[in-house]
Formats: sequence, structure tokens, C-alpha cells
Amino acid sequence: MEEFILPQIIFYTTKMKKILHIIIALSLLSINAIAQDGGKTIVDEINSSKWGKGNVMVMQDEAIQGEVAVRQETDIAFQKVGAIDPNADYEKVRGFKIQVYSGNNQQRSKREAESRRAQVKEAFPELEADVKFQSPFWRLRVGNFLTREDALLVLQEMKNALPGLAKEMYEVADEVKRPINK
Repeated sequence: MEEFILPQIIFYTTKMKKILHIIIALSLLSINAIAQDGGKTIVDEINSSKWGKGNVMVMQDEAIQGEVAVRQETDIAFQKVGAIDPNADYEKVRGFKIQVYSGNNQQRSKREAESRRAQVKEAFPELEADVKFQSPFWRLRVGNFLTREDALLVLQEMKNALPGLAKEMYEVADEVKRPINK
């Protein structure tokens, strides 16, 4: 009797694993579909009627309606993504930069970072390029991007314009400058 139970247990555990994988895959697909809802605000989503679920109605002031889930626009003084007017007031927020160089050779890294900064400024004069030392690394980071998508867009342009530096370029989370609208 015991010989018969063991193969059944193995059969059921592999079957359960397959079912679990299918459930996880379907969950990820449904989450992706919900994330791409076509610009609905969270209040629109809550107020929408769904079969088999209860109804919820959120009542809110019209002044709030225009502010909920609306992406804050940045100063459009510069048309180039990631560039800010050097004369504008700004605040520092979490965002993204493009790291062009990082080196820890104390005799050579600062010169290399400054050299690459000059190359980047020649090709992209509108972007801020900072060489900073954070022990033990010298780093060159470029731009002020509020979203990863903006950073990746300019990163691709930079890789095309500066192919000799492209292997070391990638986007990093960093503190960036955001213009203050007055």
C-alpha cells in the first residue's frame, strides 16, 4: 500500500506546482493590464461598476477632482528633457541621472571624468554635467530627469552621439533639480 501512495504524492505536488505557476502568470498579466488602464484616475477606477463586485461611489469637491492623479508638469522653459534653466529657482527631489563615468584610480580618474565631461558638454550643452568625488570614486553624472523613461530616452541619444563612451553609460537614481513654478 505504501508503494502506491508515494507516486501519488509526487504526482499531486508536481501538479500543484504547475497550477501555482499558472496562477502566478495570470496574476502578473492581470496586474499589467490594470496598470495600463488608459489614463483613468484612481477615483474613476473606484467609481466604475464591475460585475460581481459591490458598488462604491466617491464624492469629492470639483477643486480636488482636477488635482487627483494629475502628473505635475515641469517648467517648459527648455524643450530638451533633463535640461533646466541655470537661472531658475529649483528644488532638489529624487529622480534620475545618466552616469557616464565612474573610476577609483586616484591619479587618473579625475582627469578622465573631466575629459568625458567636456565631450558630453560639446554634444549636449543643454544638459548639466557634474563631476563629483564620493570616496573612493570619481563620477560624472548628467541631466536632471524626473522619470526613468526620460532618462532612458536621453541615454539612448547619448549612446548614439558618443559611441566611444556608450559601454559605461546607464541611468541611476539620484537627487535632481526640479524647477519651481512661481
